[in-house]
Amino acid sequence: MHEARLANLLGAASLAVTDLVLAGATGAGRASPSGAAALIVLADAPDLGVTELGRRVRLTQSAAARMVDGLEAAGLARRRRGEGRAVHVRLTEAGEDAVRDMLDARGAPLAGVLDVLDDEERAAFTVLLGKLLARLYAEIGDADVMCRLCDRQCCVTGAVCPVGQAERDAAAGGV
Repeated sequence: MHEARLANLLGAASLAVTDLVLAGATGAGRASPSGAAALIVLADAPDLGVTELGRRVRLTQSAAARMVDGLEAAGLARRRRGEGRAVHVRLTEAGEDAVRDMLDARGAPLAGVLDVLDDEERAAFTVLLGKLLARLYAEIGDADVMCRLCDRQCCVTGAVCPVGQAERDAAAGGV
């Protein structure tokens, strides 16, 4: 009974956090959830191809192309022809501004939620989240997909990203 309650609490918290993250990111970025994720992905990995960008935000190639059309129409991204049929996507200056706004809007309510924890609880929660993320990586198997709405700089400054570490461990045969 205790395990079912814990799983239920995790599910409710996960949905509430997802709602906060998506509301902040989509509102500030003036984009759909997949568009917001694409902008954040492009901030960390400029010049991705449309197909790879779509993979990272969990869209088919045709849906990704339509999403990029929308981002271009909004002045947030632009396509650039590569070699052969390759098409790369890069943020515009407005897209870079939107990413900063989205990450700020996403982070503020999350920081507010964490305000109920004292320093010791925050440290313990950080360790527990690292374990949960490593386990989720074992299930999902793709750090690019898992971290598509992450502020990557804050996760790796002075620390090791648990998802990135899980991916390195898996590649080395350790997980």
